[in-house]
Amino acid sequence: MLNALFGRKTVMPAAAEALPGRAEPIATAEEHFVFHRPLKSPVPEGMEEAMFGMGCFWGAERRFWQIERVWLTMVGYSGGYTPNPTYQETCTGMTGHNEVVRVIHDPRVVSYEALLRAFWEGHDPTQGYRQGNDVGTQYRSGIYTFSEAQAAAARASREIYAERLRAAGHGEITTEIRPAGPFYFAEDYHQQYLAKNPGGYCGLGGTGVTCPIGLTA
Repeated sequence: MLNALFGRKTVMPAAAEALPGRAEPIATAEEHFVFHRPLKSPVPEGMEEAMFGMGCFWGAERRFWQIERVWLTMVGYSGGYTPNPTYQETCTGMTGHNEVVRVIHDPRVVSYEALLRAFWEGHDPTQGYRQGNDVGTQYRSGIYTFSEAQAAAARASREIYAERLRAAGHGEITTEIRPAGPFYFAEDYHQQYLAKNPGGYCGLGGTGVTCPIGLTA
C-alpha cells in the first residue's frame, strides 16, 4: 500500500486521507550526539523554542547546531495530521507532515532573528514542494511559530528576503508561516545524522543571497 501512495508525494493530503499513525511515540535517541544533553529536555526557564522546515532535516539540523551557543536541536515531523508517524510513512506524502528541526535557544544569546537568517540563507525558499533533488511535501519550506512575536518576525523577514531574492533574479518565496503544531520525534538514526555520518548526504543549498536580519546577533 505504501508504495502505491508515492505518486501523491507532491500533493498535500486532506485530513481524512492521512495515514492513521499510532497512539504511542516511536523510539528515538536519548541523548544529543553533539551536545550530550538529554534530547527530550524540557525548555529551560528563560529559553525559547523555534521550528523550521527547509528540506532534508539532516542538513537543516546541522545548520542550527553549528550556530554558536544554540542549546539543543532535534529533528522530527510536524505540520501534518498523522500522530507519531514513521519516516517511511512521512515519505509517502500521506501524513501531511514536514521534515522539521526544532531548536532550543536562549534569545538573550542567540536571537530569533539570527535563527531566521540561518533559515533563509540555508536553503532555497522558492522551490515549493522540493529542495534540490529532494521532492515531496515533506521537503517544503516552513516556519512554525510559538508566539505572535515569532510570527511577526517571521513575516517581516519573509518580506525583506523576498525583496533581496527578486533583485537577484529569483522566484517568489513559497515558505509557509503558521503556528507550530505537535512535534513528533524522528527515529534515533536521524538525530544529528551528519555528526554521526560526516560524509552523509546533504541536499541543502542556499541561493547565495544574504538575509539582512540578525547580523548583530
